[in-house]
Amino acid sequence: MKALDIRVLGDPILRTDTQPVAEVTPELRQLIADMFTTMYAAEGIGLAAPQVGRTERLAVVDVEGARYALINPEIVTREGSARAEEGCLSIPEVFGEVERPQRIVVRALDADGKPFELAADELLARCIQHEVDHLHGKLFVDYLSVFKRRSALSQWDKLKGDYPGLIRKVVAGMEKKSKSRSAEHNATAAGEV
Repeated sequence: MKALDIRVLGDPILRTDTQPVAEVTPELRQLIADMFTTMYAAEGIGLAAPQVGRTERLAVVDVEGARYALINPEIVTREGSARAEEGCLSIPEVFGEVERPQRIVVRALDADGKPFELAADELLARCIQHEVDHLHGKLFVDYLSVFKRRSALSQWDKLKGDYPGLIRKVVAGMEKKSKSRSAEHNATAAGEV
């Protein structure tokens, strides 16, 4: 398993609709493993295929030990509403408050190609919705008001020079031992997903 490069805001693949996965192959399972490695190395809780330059309809999430590979995910039920801070591994160090349904049910295939349905709430629901958005070319900044989006993009303009070629390099095994704001995980903030 290796850490993959993460594409950052400005790379056109982040605005591309993904293609449904027709068959779960050994190569796809390897991609899933590499995506988990990359997500952990970047200290995230979710990662979608476009973020690593791929077009498969695939995401991985791990929220407080709830670890899932989601192939061809489809959100079939949405309930409630909650506002919380989000970030994104493809827009490092930029955060914004996003309103999303509080509870969802998602249908997907697992890493073995078996269909499953998952009821999720709170941070897990938020993370899954964030990653499903990535699979359809949508980013959390798209949910911000015009003023807040402008502010977030202005902040990103100051940071994007740190990512030549719109690539964020991550190295497996270099995860920080202390939790920082960008390392996510608290009850009120979704962190970088």
